[in-house]
Amino acid sequence: MMIDNPYVPIKTGILDVIDETSTIKTFSLVPDKPLHFKAGQFIEMTVPGMGEAPFTPSSSPYDKSKLEVTIMKAGRVTGRIHELKKGDVVGLRGPYGKEYPLNEFEGKEILLVGGGVGLAPLRALFLALAHDIDKYKDVLFCCGSRTPSDIIFKDCILDKWQKLDKRVNFRVTVDKKDDQWKGKEGLVTTTLDNLKINLKNSVAVVCGPPIMMKFTTFKLIEVGYKEDQIYLSMEKNMSCGIGKCGHCRMGDYYACKDGPVFRYDKISNIHEIWD
Repeated sequence: MMIDNPYVPIKTGILDVIDETSTIKTFSLVPDKPLHFKAGQFIEMTVPGMGEAPFTPSSSPYDKSKLEVTIMKAGRVTGRIHELKKGDVVGLRGPYGKEYPLNEFEGKEILLVGGGVGLAPLRALFLALAHDIDKYKDVLFCCGSRTPSDIIFKDCILDKWQKLDKRVNFRVTVDKKDDQWKGKEGLVTTTLDNLKINLKNSVAVVCGPPIMMKFTTFKLIEVGYKEDQIYLSMEKNMSCGIGKCGHCRMGDYYACKDGPVFRYDKISNIHEIWD
């Protein structure tokens, strides 16, 4: 009996490449075989002859025609990925990990807080929520970037998505504004001031750099969220994707198998989650 090798990637063509910022690109991908994911799960992208790295898709889980990943140039593999063009071929493995528990979010006010390239996984979640918006009470999306030029999905965040539904609202801020920026200036945690949310009937989802997630989580606790109302996307050193290499271990958990989506009360006593 033949057993599928979980390490063999699916041949995947690059349909398009979108420049989001000077260091971030979105790649539109079409695998040779269907690769259906749920918001929050991740895939491993293989660059032949170079290596592979984990990424959480940024496209809607309901779009079966393609899969999109939004990638920051940060190292050897991601640097090579940024050199790829339309028509090039990569490999994909997955999907892996636990998704956002959307059934537990139903009927509640949803607060999304993202910073930098951490907006990529939240884009997939937001599009999943928008697809079934009648199941949720309200969605508030708080977005932070270093500068206006560092905002990814700019046309959607600043315009298109804000027109989707009256139950959808945005708070967008930049750490440092320029002459053209008319919006809010300040760290993303400042978007959590004066929340008009029924905290007893709400969940918060956070994704971004570790330092941003740390202080955003502490801010959420300060404004009244309980630990079991906060969900974090902990994408930490997920090398193999299937819990064999041990690189993504956090206490008794593996980010690739038990996450990357974790409820904060499950991991709040593990100090290294913010490393």
